[in-house]
Amino acid sequence: MRIVIAGGHGQIALRLERLLHARGDEIAGIIRRPEQAGALLAAGAEPVVCDLESASVGDLVKHLESADAAVFAAGAGPGSTIERKDSVDRGAAALFADAAEAAGVRRFLVVSSMGADREPPEGTGPVFAAYLRAKGAADADIRARAGLDWTILRPGRLTDDAGTGRVTLGEATGRGEVTRDDVAAVLAALLDEPGTAGRTLELIGGDTPVAEAVKAAAGG
Repeated sequence: MRIVIAGGHGQIALRLERLLHARGDEIAGIIRRPEQAGALLAAGAEPVVCDLESASVGDLVKHLESADAAVFAAGAGPGSTIERKDSVDRGAAALFADAAEAAGVRRFLVVSSMGADREPPEGTGPVFAAYLRAKGAADADIRARAGLDWTILRPGRLTDDAGTGRVTLGEATGRGEVTRDDVAAVLAALLDEPGTAGRTLELIGGDTPVAEAVKAAAGG
């Protein structure tokens, strides 16, 4: 497959790019800064410099036209402002989805966040609350699109521990931690499982091998 990843320099995206390259897929990663290109090349991905906060749908369509799937893994990142949580975590997701639809790319994965489906709890910091609201709005936008075979993945608290290859995946998992390695492994498996289209799935660490967890989530 040819897969285009928005947010190609992110920690999960780089892990996903290495996995996809190792299995023989062709990957393009959209990045904001040219100096990020080296990390993508090392991961086996083609770097595509395109600022999702200023790009047009047409700018993105030319990168998506030959793709089999698209993954939205972009985010404003730690230390960013409330305004950028909206412009990247919500606005860029909608733009990327618009471009995928225009390019005829139906398979569309989103890396979201646990807690994005409800109002942030009282006492949540304003920036993190803005992030959760932006993710929730983006998810609602994607779910309303009949032109995409979307799957939304909502991981728990992310860690940099080594992946275990075992997870808990489902509509409601309860809160917990999950390694970025395992998130990337689940995304790679979801790309091969069209039966998960139309599903919003939570993900934490667990006891079920990734392939089995994804098959079960598809109803298999």
